[in-house]
Amino acid sequence: MKMDLNSDLGESLGAWRMGDDAAMLGIVSSANVACGFHAGDAAGILRTLREAAARGVVVGAHVAYRDLVGFGRRNMDVESADLVADVIYQIGALQGLARAAGTTVRYVKPHGALYNTIAHDERQARDVISAIRAVDPGLALVALAGSPLIGWARDAGLRVVAEAFADRAYTPAGALVSRREKGAVLHDAQRIAERMLRLVREGAVEAIDGSTVRIEADSICVHGDSPDAVAIARRLRERFEQEGVAITSFAA
Repeated sequence: MKMDLNSDLGESLGAWRMGDDAAMLGIVSSANVACGFHAGDAAGILRTLREAAARGVVVGAHVAYRDLVGFGRRNMDVESADLVADVIYQIGALQGLARAAGTTVRYVKPHGALYNTIAHDERQARDVISAIRAVDPGLALVALAGSPLIGWARDAGLRVVAEAFADRAYTPAGALVSRREKGAVLHDAQRIAERMLRLVREGAVEAIDGSTVRIEADSICVHGDSPDAVAIARRLRERFEQEGVAITSFAA
């Protein structure tokens, strides 16, 4: 058995610090690096990319709506021409910084509201798909496991990586529970580790109402902005290694 662990990194901005990138890069196998639209400044992003290169961690572009104030978590109805260009711009910026850091961008993972919107909104989904294909059709797309986006992207010729979330609760339908609802974000590292071990073994997790929901995933995300992120990721990796689950990037 094997599984990819990924985390959202490079999200500090100026004097504002978000997460512990250095610690997370010693644990995860893939790093979703901010591109400056929802978080991150150029110098900080470059530092994260250099650390990822030194650690042998695979890098992806964490593209988002242009929303620094809302950390990319506000829904936006962006015109197609703007959304396509914005995603192209972000991937290109990260590619340049990655080249300077001695690494390459191997995949794209949308962030926050953009991620959730394109999981089901076909128009915006096809805009993001078009942007990725315009830059490099060899880039993989990380998408919410079980979402319609997976089929749309595969039909367009992209490699798609289905993703589950270690620190988020699921609805009985397999969607993420809104962050506005109680219990949406999980914090117990041991419980999360056992939950994700079940996911790897059985392809299932317990939904917020106690029912079982089927989830087939190639990658598991631990959000880097959580205060418990490093402890959760470390315990998750420890349990996987104890049970013989290899931590390997899908793009390695």
